[in-house]
Amino acid sequence: MPHSSPSPRPRPLRAFSRLLQSRAPRSARRDAISAAHYRPEAECIEALLPKAQLTPEQDRQASELARTLAQSLRRMPAGSVESLLHSFPIASPEGTALLTLMEAFLRVPDTPTRDALIRDQIGQTDWSRYTGWQRSPLVNTMARSMTLAAKLRQAKGFSLRRLTLQTSAPMIRRGLDKALHQAGNEFILGSDIGVALKASQPREKDGFTFCYEMEVCTALMADQAAQALTTYEEALEALGRHAGVTGTLYERPSLSIRLPALHPRFGRARRERVMAELFPVLHRLIGRARQLDIGVVLSCEDSTHLELTLDLFEALCGQPEVEGWNGLGLTLQAYDRRTPAILDFLIDLGRRTARRIIVRLVKGACWDSEIRRAQHEGLPDFPVYTRRCHTDLAYLVCARTLLGALDAVYPRFATHNPRTIGHLQALAGQQEAGSYEFECLNGTNIIPLLRQQGLNVPCRLHAPVGPHDRLLPCFVRHLLENGATSLILNRDADPAATIEALTLDPVEAVRAIRPTERASRAIRAPADLFAPGRRNASGYDLSDEACLRALQNALKDEIPFLEAGPLTPDAPSSPRLPRTLCNPADRNDVLGNVVETDGPTLLAALDTAGRGQPGWAARSREERVRILQAAADRLEADIFTLMALLVREAGKTFPAALDDVRRAVDFIRYDAESLQDQDLSGMPLGLVACISPWCSPLAAFVQQVTVALAAGNAVLAKPAEETPFIAFHVVQHLLAAGIPADVLHFLPGNGSVGEQLVADPRIDAVMFTGSTPVAKALSRQVFDRRSRTGLRMPLIARAGGQNAMLVDSSVQPEQVVQDILTSAFDCAGQHCSSLRILLLQEDCADEVLSLLRGAIQELSLGNPVHLSTEMGPIISPEAQTEVEDHINMMRRAGRPVWSPELGENCLFGNFLAPTLIEIGRVADIPQEVFGPVLHIRRFARSEMDGVIDAVNSMGYRLTFSVQSRLTSTIDRITHRIQAANIFVNRPMTGAVAGSQPFGGNGMSGNGPKAGGPLALRRMVAKAGNWRLPEDGQPGKIPGRARGLVAFLESRDAVSARRIRQDISHELTGAVLNLPGPSGEINTLTLAPRGAILCAGESWPAILRAVGMALGTGNTALVLGPDHALEWMQRLPQGLADGIQRVDPGALPECAALLMEPTSALARQAASTLTNREGAIVPIYCLNDVRPEWLLEERVMTVNTAALCGDPTLMTLA
Repeated sequence: MPHSSPSPRPRPLRAFSRLLQSRAPRSARRDAISAAHYRPEAECIEALLPKAQLTPEQDRQASELARTLAQSLRRMPAGSVESLLHSFPIASPEGTALLTLMEAFLRVPDTPTRDALIRDQIGQTDWSRYTGWQRSPLVNTMARSMTLAAKLRQAKGFSLRRLTLQTSAPMIRRGLDKALHQAGNEFILGSDIGVALKASQPREKDGFTFCYEMEVCTALMADQAAQALTTYEEALEALGRHAGVTGTLYERPSLSIRLPALHPRFGRARRERVMAELFPVLHRLIGRARQLDIGVVLSCEDSTHLELTLDLFEALCGQPEVEGWNGLGLTLQAYDRRTPAILDFLIDLGRRTARRIIVRLVKGACWDSEIRRAQHEGLPDFPVYTRRCHTDLAYLVCARTLLGALDAVYPRFATHNPRTIGHLQALAGQQEAGSYEFECLNGTNIIPLLRQQGLNVPCRLHAPVGPHDRLLPCFVRHLLENGATSLILNRDADPAATIEALTLDPVEAVRAIRPTERASRAIRAPADLFAPGRRNASGYDLSDEACLRALQNALKDEIPFLEAGPLTPDAPSSPRLPRTLCNPADRNDVLGNVVETDGPTLLAALDTAGRGQPGWAARSREERVRILQAAADRLEADIFTLMALLVREAGKTFPAALDDVRRAVDFIRYDAESLQDQDLSGMPLGLVACISPWCSPLAAFVQQVTVALAAGNAVLAKPAEETPFIAFHVVQHLLAAGIPADVLHFLPGNGSVGEQLVADPRIDAVMFTGSTPVAKALSRQVFDRRSRTGLRMPLIARAGGQNAMLVDSSVQPEQVVQDILTSAFDCAGQHCSSLRILLLQEDCADEVLSLLRGAIQELSLGNPVHLSTEMGPIISPEAQTEVEDHINMMRRAGRPVWSPELGENCLFGNFLAPTLIEIGRVADIPQEVFGPVLHIRRFARSEMDGVIDAVNSMGYRLTFSVQSRLTSTIDRITHRIQAANIFVNRPMTGAVAGSQPFGGNGMSGNGPKAGGPLALRRMVAKAGNWRLPEDGQPGKIPGRARGLVAFLESRDAVSARRIRQDISHELTGAVLNLPGPSGEINTLTLAPRGAILCAGESWPAILRAVGMALGTGNTALVLGPDHALEWMQRLPQGLADGIQRVDPGALPECAALLMEPTSALARQAASTLTNREGAIVPIYCLNDVRPEWLLEERVMTVNTAALCGDPTLMTLA
């Protein structure tokens, strides 16, 4: 609950003075690391190439050893995993099924979902052909289990055979369980440290030592971090007892520690908290490790964590307790472009602190996610190399650097590649034994072969320790990442993986690439994500120290007192007193004054817009495109100012503010691209009223304004009364870019300004984004009005939604909780797409909710002027009260309500804690709740269809997300749900123009999707027929529509001919593939809306309306007099099922009304539909309707990397 209002404080003069509450230590070497973050790939490679060259003699030695190792590997008997992959290659359907089962099967807690997962993976494959005496026992077990499952699936009806097969289901599950555990046993050393130490003894007798990696997940809550700490402490003690007091440090076992597992908010934004809480923990761990003389290697895979990891490591090296101890180490990833600079820093640090730092050098663990993040966030470049041979080259250069500084570092070369090993041995020459060591994953055979070659090099096995259900997904990722370069895993699966190919010198491979093509063209650079049509909006890396310093420098000055008011030429001076606005997170932070629009100013704006619009419409398309592109560039260049406004006026966190700016830039560039590419043969609508929301005060405002302007209309823009300063600043940029002042008018004010604006007869169209009740009221106001073009006045409304996410028990709990947090509580749940209802399968509900509550407690709530803030305020006291009333109502109804306590940093603003409410039925939620409130409905797997139907029955059709590893579940849910934007295995917020066009139907709005291919066309009248892009998949003419034409040909040839022409568009079911980052598939499908009410009084008009409805795959509800409907009595049964007559006194629900313009009966039906509660029903006149208006744009976004990475992307390296 909120705190009582404390006494006010003075207005802060420098609101962002505490932006970075903790600053990283800087030095020339640390600055060099930051400078290398996004260094161009070609520049990096040109600097590395000379350092990687071997002498002819060294090259001969490297090639000889590599070939010997490769040949020895081929002669060795295949292990369990290799035999599986030999029979079921990764690229095959069977291989995909195997990886899916390895990733999810052991994790699933309930039998029905396990059985469904097995059925999902059977596919059309004849699994029985993989059985036989020549196959390994593991392959036979897997294949027989899947064969038996396939037979069970094929058995239909009741029979003795089916009954026998059903009794075999437990045996199928046990067989798969056994096979997967056996596969995992090859590389998992033990389920706990005690078992692992016992299993390590035979290898230790052969002279190998181990680095143990305990299975600890990235912490989401304090309990997980505490459990990880306990795991590491127990492992240290066990390793100390096991090692005893004999052997040097490098001969003893070591422990790998994942830093993100030890703190629930590990990241640059929370640096102050991490340093205060995690550093003492590490200090204690490292101190104990020194006492036991057990080496500790710190690691974190995410490149955004690197700078913070270096801060912690440097601080640890300076502690007296570990002075002179050589057991402290760090894992570095060669694919990171900063790694050479990091090595320079570590070597200097080792020498400054008089120690040898253990440096575990790996190729890299999360390459595909780094590529995807850079593309999604529009970063300056990739932080990693885009070609595998470049990573190999960097690895070799880093190894040379390490071998040249053995006084300061102790290298551990983690690799399975024969050529890399040969190269390193040739580089090392006659180095003293123990100067460095090799490391490989436990269960692989490459490193032990070194002993057989007589090489006196220490070898360490990297041993995962933990339960199979947790570690198998990690192994799946390892398989995907290594691909064809790992001889042990893919030598038989990949025919091209010859010994010559696998022992190729990476230096030669790099030299074979032209310098102009250093960066792989197969992987789109972040800026080129939407090329050639447009440039991706530039992002900003809020984890990069150089970027953060630039942001802080831009915001360090005293903040000005803001002033805003109407922007319209020839407006009379207003006698109105200004209204003062405050920061919703700190009411003492006064933003400034806004003068609101009065009646005379509004009339003057309408007059001026009417005079200016024809001139703007007459300008060439090329000129309008140029102006829009200039406007986008101006916003992008002013990103810091816009972010600061969004933070202080709208209460957005810095990441959310950055996202809103980028979305606005994307919208403008998309509109410019659409204007350039589309054939807009019609005329502009005229004067467009744009009424925008406070929840997206920049992107939503810009989207409305620029799409209307692009089509040649004049715009009268009324921003949300809570956020006028952001809109005022944007309008100034648009005007400066070249938009004429007489066609873009800024009219701030409260709801009455919008009402007066819409009521004026000179307005030709309305674009509105806001609440459903207001959208419904607007539809009543404009349904019977016509524009200056003579056509019915368009209302494009985007309203809210009761957005739901369904989570089944096959998902990874930690992964789905992250998506829930983002979807439900980003911007305090104040997106129209925010998650409101969590449908949670009961079998995993307790675990997911425990994680979710713990993660919520770790969120940092407060004033977003601090980078560390993760959730800001509610926009206003009134909005806060509305949400509180709902929570209190749920409490009174006996619903379990949970929320954490608010901290003292929430004293001065409109804050609400994230709240979880468990409900018994979806229908228990009376209306949309616009705030950080998540309703949770547990369901049994057998209830899945029912809970989806319950969501549909609420009438909102905006966004929906499904989280599952089962393709059948995803298909079943996505076909049943009636949402307009569907997200699979990813958060449901953050739609991007051109990738995820956004907008809903029913109670969630009407009209074309924002940022979609139909948005610009809706801004012109009498546009020609829309044609699919060349890469689009055309739809089909529905059978009922063809049947109607056949029915009419012998009875009314004129109507048959007209309807044949109306239905020839082939848009029904058409599919467009939309661009997006790697690991994501975006599709837009034009789907039937449902039931179309066809109203009129003449039979030709009604027949044509019915033909249009059937031609777009809809059913037709027919309203008309008896004499116009006699033909319905002669319809064949197949047609009659899709055409139904309705009573004017009891109009059913419908998706749209298609009316004869002159019909009084149709006008009365329109009045009835707009005045009833419920959906915002679009009303179209028969003479000007376009086929796409009767279709629903249904967008689906699928995260294809959810399984464990993106296999398609990994092959491009």
